[in-house]
Amino acid sequence: MADSAIRAVALGLIFQGDRVFVYEAYDPFRQQVFHRALGGGIEFGETSLEALQREFQEEIQAELTNIQYLACIENIFTYNGNSYHELVQLYSADFVDARFYRLEELIFADGSAENITARWIARDRFLSGELRLVPESCLNYL
Repeated sequence: MADSAIRAVALGLIFQGDRVFVYEAYDPFRQQVFHRALGGGIEFGETSLEALQREFQEEIQAELTNIQYLACIENIFTYNGNSYHELVQLYSADFVDARFYRLEELIFADGSAENITARWIARDRFLSGELRLVPESCLNYL
């Protein structure tokens, strides 16, 4: 078990037409690629909305607008052979800066050793099962 604590996170689904902005990651234990909405941990004394805005600012220097709360998702999963438990506060939002909608991909660092690649991906690729979106409950909001 990686950590016995439940982690609170805020994630933001950003849409443009039939596409959603997500980052790609790889689970070396399962040898499997997956995608996830951008966002991150909620710090003590911070609301999930504040965390969402802070994480987008820290990770990709993006401001959000039209932010709408979607759901709380309980996410119990394994990554790299370790078990995790999250409570995800899920939002939809738009980018303030239109340049983000013109990007093919965006490479950024989130404090880990590796760079992360985010890109626009057609919703149908997740809905058909061709690509994996996590937490899986996010599929209900595409």
